[in-house]
Amino acid sequence: CFIGVRKNSLWTIRHKEEQMNGQELISRMRRLGDVHSIKEVSQLSSAMFPGPHCPLMGAMMAVRGIQDSVMLVIGTDECTYYTKNTTIGNQAFGGLDGRCLSVVLDQHDVTFGCREKLYEAFQEMMEEYKPKAVFVVTTCVVEVIGDDVDSMVEELRIQYNVYAMAIHTEHFKTENHLPGVRDTITACFDMMEPQSDNGSVNVIGQRMGDFSTTELYRILTDAGVPIGMMLPSGTTVDEIRHAPAARVNLVVNPIGLPLAQKMQEAFGTAYVLFDKYIDPDHIYELYQELFRYLNLPLPESVETLYAQAKTAMSGASGQLKGLRYIYGNTPIDCFEYNAFMVKLGMIPLLIQTNEIPEETDENLQVILKHWNPYVTKTANIAPLQYVYDVLHPNLYLGHEFAMRLREKGIEMVHSDMLSPMLGLEVSIAGITELLRAGSAARLLQERRERA
Repeated sequence: CFIGVRKNSLWTIRHKEEQMNGQELISRMRRLGDVHSIKEVSQLSSAMFPGPHCPLMGAMMAVRGIQDSVMLVIGTDECTYYTKNTTIGNQAFGGLDGRCLSVVLDQHDVTFGCREKLYEAFQEMMEEYKPKAVFVVTTCVVEVIGDDVDSMVEELRIQYNVYAMAIHTEHFKTENHLPGVRDTITACFDMMEPQSDNGSVNVIGQRMGDFSTTELYRILTDAGVPIGMMLPSGTTVDEIRHAPAARVNLVVNPIGLPLAQKMQEAFGTAYVLFDKYIDPDHIYELYQELFRYLNLPLPESVETLYAQAKTAMSGASGQLKGLRYIYGNTPIDCFEYNAFMVKLGMIPLLIQTNEIPEETDENLQVILKHWNPYVTKTANIAPLQYVYDVLHPNLYLGHEFAMRLREKGIEMVHSDMLSPMLGLEVSIAGITELLRAGSAARLLQERRERA
């Protein structure tokens, strides 16, 4: 009996500590309507789990998809080891003797500059690999010492008559790895040459999945639209060079916008931002815009899918209305997804995000018209567990430990299956999963009330 009382007392103390920690964490958070940039949003702990990757990883992800190019990393042994170790097991890079090469700087190079060592490495690389394009990637130490790598790369480009681009991946200027992907694919503009319009579509910015498995690919190919360059998901230097032949650039992630905008300015190529969205009305409008640029009628299959998604949405609003949720990290556009759930009558308690949109953003306005949730940065999984007993959400969207959530009466909304999707299939699958999780959350609530 004494042991049971003691266990109960320890649980009570621990529970009170969690309550106190949760209240303290919430007191450090700001409301979405009170912040204007991500810099105003505090992180909840000094050590973040799982934590952000640096832009060097983003550059690796981009170069991986350009088959006949080489990645030449300049940095300390730590950065170059990380890069090589990461790419050794990746068949897209070709293993140990593959397309990821390093220029390892020592104390002398940090003091007197990397020019001599870079030129020697570049000569050796050209003799052995004979690449069609070289991405010279600088890391933090190179940026700190101030070496003018851009001018060096320009000299090397002329000397060896090869496409060569300098990519800067210093982490102290960024929040995550995405600028590394963005800057690498934007640099590919320097390889492009004017072409005649062949009616094709380029796919820019895809980070996950295979475009050929998506609804969007099926719709385009069924309509007889050729697919051109797919950057960075799988392309060649020649495809990049001929990319201006496309009639439309299909930007499937905002990281592809700078390249699409440069191509529009230089070659007149129209672009459509067709990110991973969930609102069927929004997706339907994008399909209309895309086929208008292609000078083709909207396929009947799009109308059919749109009708299916609208039917699923109308049936979901009654079942999901009133459910409270915490938004973590999902493959879908953060604020578009949250605005969609608000339209269904759901209640956002806290949103984790990597950026804050402009005040005029339509999705932001939809959310703030009804609710003003707390906001924090993503990758705060560990400390957030302390706020569950304070906010009492029904659902958690993103990555967490499902069993830990269920102990708190919270159901996880799974979203990884949406990663390879594009189009109205995201709406149909996403709504189906929300309904499943919503039903499970109500059952959890009933069981806890009966207990």
